[in-house]
Amino acid sequence: MSLDPQELEELKSKIGRVPTSTELQIVAAEWSEHCSYKSSKRHLKMLPMDGPLVINEKGYDSGVLDVGGGYVVTAHIESHNHPSAVEPYGGAATGVGGVVRDILSAGTRPIAIFDGLRFGNIEKDKQARWLFKNAVRGVADYGNCLGIPTIGGEVEFDDCYENYALVDVACVGFGRKDKLIKNHAKKGDVVVLLGGSTGRDGIGGSQFASDSLESEDRSAVQIPDPFIEKLIIEAILEARTQKLIHAMKDLGGGGLSCAISETADALDIGIEMDVNKVHTRENDMHPDEIMVSESQERMLIVTSKEKLKKLEKICEKFRIGCSVIGSVKFDNKVHVKKGNKTFANLSADIIANATLLDLPSKKPAYLETITQEKKLKPITDYSKMMMKLLSAPNIASKIWVYSQYDHEVGIRTVVKPGGDASVLRLDNGKFLSVKIDGNPKQCYINPREGAIGCFEEACRNVVCTGAKPVGMLDHLQFGSPKDPEIFWTFLESLKGLTDFAKDFAIPCIGGKVSLYNETPTGSIKPTPLIGVLGLIDKKPLVPQKITDGDCLVIVGDTKDELGGSEYFEYIHKFIGGNCPIVNFKDSKKNMKTVLDVISKQIIKSAHDCSKGGLAVAVSELCMTSQIGCNVSLDMVPGEKLSSDRILFSESHSRYLLTVEKKNISKLEKILKNNKVSFKTIGKFGGKKIQFNNKGTSVIDLRVDKAHKTWINSLRDLVLHG
Repeated sequence: MSLDPQELEELKSKIGRVPTSTELQIVAAEWSEHCSYKSSKRHLKMLPMDGPLVINEKGYDSGVLDVGGGYVVTAHIESHNHPSAVEPYGGAATGVGGVVRDILSAGTRPIAIFDGLRFGNIEKDKQARWLFKNAVRGVADYGNCLGIPTIGGEVEFDDCYENYALVDVACVGFGRKDKLIKNHAKKGDVVVLLGGSTGRDGIGGSQFASDSLESEDRSAVQIPDPFIEKLIIEAILEARTQKLIHAMKDLGGGGLSCAISETADALDIGIEMDVNKVHTRENDMHPDEIMVSESQERMLIVTSKEKLKKLEKICEKFRIGCSVIGSVKFDNKVHVKKGNKTFANLSADIIANATLLDLPSKKPAYLETITQEKKLKPITDYSKMMMKLLSAPNIASKIWVYSQYDHEVGIRTVVKPGGDASVLRLDNGKFLSVKIDGNPKQCYINPREGAIGCFEEACRNVVCTGAKPVGMLDHLQFGSPKDPEIFWTFLESLKGLTDFAKDFAIPCIGGKVSLYNETPTGSIKPTPLIGVLGLIDKKPLVPQKITDGDCLVIVGDTKDELGGSEYFEYIHKFIGGNCPIVNFKDSKKNMKTVLDVISKQIIKSAHDCSKGGLAVAVSELCMTSQIGCNVSLDMVPGEKLSSDRILFSESHSRYLLTVEKKNISKLEKILKNNKVSFKTIGKFGGKKIQFNNKGTSVIDLRVDKAHKTWINSLRDLVLHG
């Protein structure tokens, strides 16, 4: 790892001398984009991060929400993009391990994992299939070994990720409010390194993640060991219960360099450590290697000398490494020694706070013409085309993915993966709904509105379970920030997320920025990924099986907004058009109304209308319940459009409600009173999925045939090409 010439001169100026080799390595790790957020940090402050449920504590690696009854929920999101592009199994697995430790560092038990995955075109690219298959296996194996359910996620395939992978993993924790770690330090406290041995794997990982992927640097990919991590979880929670931990931080990007310096800076203390005391896998490791190694399954703990013996006994009980590597000082210095020899002695403030950049931005030239539509080739057989769309990798069922995850371990899972959002049972009688969403196609066409759409879609999904959105996680993934056009798309996405978060009073409780996501063919599309947490006070809406005679009601308007739609891009190979735009007033009104009818237990299910539009959303309902439906397109509220645009528009703020015939008048009365746009557009029954417009058949599919295609396409593609 190294600093650029300007940063090196800056460091020399700040410390008044030439830095040592170890100091260079420490600062290079912490000043990397991956650790310092030097390109984005000043802008991230625009996001609202406070709210009535938010608990802010110094030094936490996760967000904390007070969910009542003396309990808290913690949440965080991380990525392991570069490592997963090189070694997908290990990269994805260690991504899970890292975010789990972020949750643990607050003193809460990790209770659920969910992921967001991005790969190239798996229909034509064997490398993309290999990356996808092994990344899924990495997430599954690590989470399953930990005994933490992976309860949901999202998968997207796009040409822009050719020979690359975006592997985002989020984790949710749960615990008692009075058992949260209150990070602090006292005179005489000692610094303990707990967990796995430090090795040469992962050296330079933070720098690797802050550069364009130009070489396959496998030495920068960490080695996963979920069995040690499981023991660490139990040891930490026992130590927490016995109040043996004053402060704690996981070792992630930058290894000991960042953990030591960030802890010292957050607590306004100094830390003196001896690399000889660090338990290592190899005897000949240089201090530079020890300080920047990103070996996994390690935690840094500050405790008192009096409590140390009890902590060591717990570690001995769980057979995990425990080394006293240093002590707390009050000189605000990071002092690294090897025996009596000093290798680094720098201000924690200097290390932990890189100079923030103010990069130029410029609207990309392509946006001037991106909304212009080309003349589309006429579709002669929409039924045949619909079968093709149901087999598309972005539309087909993701059961091949989530069936590899143990999503029921821990007995908290109430609503399983495969629906709109997953739901967990909490000990205070409430329920937590979680969902993660992204849409790089729409974000490419309109970065601001596309980002808002991702946020709103995640909200819609948790609303469909009866949950009120109470917090969000964002993961902002872009190409090189040094490119003004790319940085402009980052700023626009961030502004969009900020506007929506403020208007809907949904605070950002944590997040991640991942830049320099470049492939040999260029930058990835703007890829903000949004996770939303929702609370349910009474009970969630668990979708009931649809039966003959049930009615289909749509809430929300359908508009001429097919830019970035699967219909345009997968069927017509056209990139462009009008990106769907969220009307904040309508969105808020529709959310409130759907929550209202769910609370009154009037409907059997709620399903959001998004990727693939109305045609896919209705088909999903039919295929899931193995029942047909006859839908009148001319009854769909909104703009007067052609059949294909009604079918495949991906306009936001729309919900499909299924309701028994006996309750339809009750439902319609509530919808009218709330002044939302709605219509009863269909009736369930039979064995066919049918769409008609003014009596003319547009789509006519057998449910069993459609279901077979939808459920098997992704698996067959991955396994057989």
